[in-house]
Amino acid sequence: MTLRSERIEPRKANFRRIRHPISGETLDRGLVLWFPGPHSFTGEDSVELQIHGGNAVIRGVLDALKEIDDFRMADQGEFAKRAFDNDKLDLTELEGLADLLNAETEIQRKLAMQQAEGGLRVPYENWRKEIIECMATTEAVIDFGEDENIEDGVLDEDDSRVGEIVRSGVHVAIMGPPNAGKSTLLNKLTKREAAIVSNIPGTTRDIVEVKLDLGGFPVILCDTAGLRESEDTIEMEGIKRAKNRIDNSDIKICMLPLDNGASIDPMIEQMIDNDTYVILNKEDTISHQELSDISKKIKKKVNAKKVWTV
Repeated sequence: MTLRSERIEPRKANFRRIRHPISGETLDRGLVLWFPGPHSFTGEDSVELQIHGGNAVIRGVLDALKEIDDFRMADQGEFAKRAFDNDKLDLTELEGLADLLNAETEIQRKLAMQQAEGGLRVPYENWRKEIIECMATTEAVIDFGEDENIEDGVLDEDDSRVGEIVRSGVHVAIMGPPNAGKSTLLNKLTKREAAIVSNIPGTTRDIVEVKLDLGGFPVILCDTAGLRESEDTIEMEGIKRAKNRIDNSDIKICMLPLDNGASIDPMIEQMIDNDTYVILNKEDTISHQELSDISKKIKKKVNAKKVWTV
């Protein structure tokens, strides 16, 4: 792809004409980087061509490469696989690299970068060592019947989901009866008209999902269909999907309008738990006593700090 008389220095950016291997036609001018193995990403001899990004240029260079014997397009993930096969990367680093490529927020990027640089290797090796020691101790107890004082807490499960949450995002579901102000809240939080706002109850039939970046943490905000008893087939399906999404969310925000009195629909009351933040909307439509009664009722199910009135 370059003149044979032009020497390519390893691990340096060499500015060259990129030529067709058969016709000798100049396809582009760019940088050629030569990485002799094993000092390369894959551990094998590698060449990197940095060319202009036009579609015709890229297509012309790729077509020219096909004219060279034993050249083919790489399969998806093949460079990473070769790096793993040649002990250049371990599985934790490969997973970190994949997360880095898919990172959308700053926190995701930092966590993925830490893992891609081998940040999990030492903890995993320590866990492996501890597991082997536990297995040896357990086998000794089985064989000899002696109390080897297996360390307390070795089998305790750490329920911390920080890594998982940073990777997949915090799922927040906004729930409540129809016409409670759920879509208005979603639009306020996203600062755009993400959901249709209407005075007609039951406007939201399907789940409206919006991704937010809050301080580097990915948040998936969901506006769900209003929860109520209904005989409408489409609305019933929307309520079914809403319940499923609410059950699988990390945080629930329940909007309760107070303009119809201080009662709570049994279907909604059943779904309020300690992971729910309750917003009592339209407080000016009921008396202070009614507001106090419903607040006390809700605070029996959730932390008092999670109940607001607007």
